[in-house]
Amino acid sequence: MKLYIGNLPYSVTDKDIEELLADYGTAKSIQLITDRHTGQSKGFGFIEMSNNSEADSVIKALNETEFKGRKLKVNQAQPRGERPNRNNNRRRY
Repeated sequence: MKLYIGNLPYSVTDKDIEELLADYGTAKSIQLITDRHTGQSKGFGFIEMSNNSEADSVIKALNETEFKGRKLKVNQAQPRGERPNRNNNRRRY
């Protein structure tokens, strides 16, 4: 199960997330989202847990808890919706 984790401090690393999750299971993957131009964290990411029971444990244990001064938002990741085509919004003269 893939999880969304938000409201992360911008300085958080994959290792920080691994340590945070250690009591609840093993993350198969951690993807912290960064700005493609600056490389700075956007304050959220996605975690894939080894199984659904571990993922449920992470949600129950960490959602709305404080981590490095920020209140985390942890839930099941939603499928990415279609993005609007940016070129359709440009004015044509």
